[in-house]
Amino acid sequence: MDDALNIPRIANLLADPARATMLWTLIDGTTRPAGELAFAANVSPQSASAHLAKLVEGGLLLSEAQGRHRYFRIAGTEAASLIESLASFGASIRPRKPPHPPIVRAMPSQFLHARTCYDHLAGEMAVQVMEAMLKQRWLVDDGQEFKATRLGKEKLAALGIDVTEGHKGRRAFARSCVDLTQRRPHLAGVLGAALLDLYVREGWILRTPRSRIVSITPKGDVAIRKVLGVPSRT
Repeated sequence: MDDALNIPRIANLLADPARATMLWTLIDGTTRPAGELAFAANVSPQSASAHLAKLVEGGLLLSEAQGRHRYFRIAGTEAASLIESLASFGASIRPRKPPHPPIVRAMPSQFLHARTCYDHLAGEMAVQVMEAMLKQRWLVDDGQEFKATRLGKEKLAALGIDVTEGHKGRRAFARSCVDLTQRRPHLAGVLGAALLDLYVREGWILRTPRSRIVSITPKGDVAIRKVLGVPSRT
């Protein structure tokens, strides 16, 4: 029961809009200076310093000194999963009042199409990949997370992804993460991270410096649709 006492403490850390914004700014897995996080959260450097200290003390962020500056990043996969899960839950619930105009209208098309969400792919393409894997029975839903079928294990092994690795740690092998712009789930967990590594390693996507946006290369567009079975564009 003592563990339950941590819930109010973590909830209090996440309840502040400035701290929530700082955490979401870091959800792409980057390391950023305090000044940049202060700008993102629209608070003063002094206020940002106090917020960041609380997040570090609370175990959600890690910090390191480089010269006169301090840099911050998400503490690890469990902290990232917590932030992603809360954001996904917020995107999935139906508001009692009419919603505000969709946020996607103000977002660039590249952000909507493909971007990172901590260590996995998000956006339209990521949603299509997950739907294709389920449709082709690479994955099945066991109620808590996704399991790889025999076919899925063979297909993933051919891509250099060992599905047994996902069951050795505490992190889920494959789980759904409701995409904040598509309002449909994309793939997270160990498998989601392994797929993103594959996309980068094979040159299927290119990262954008200091941005969550990724560019899908012509080679990658063909490969993702052919190898992973994502339907071709009409």
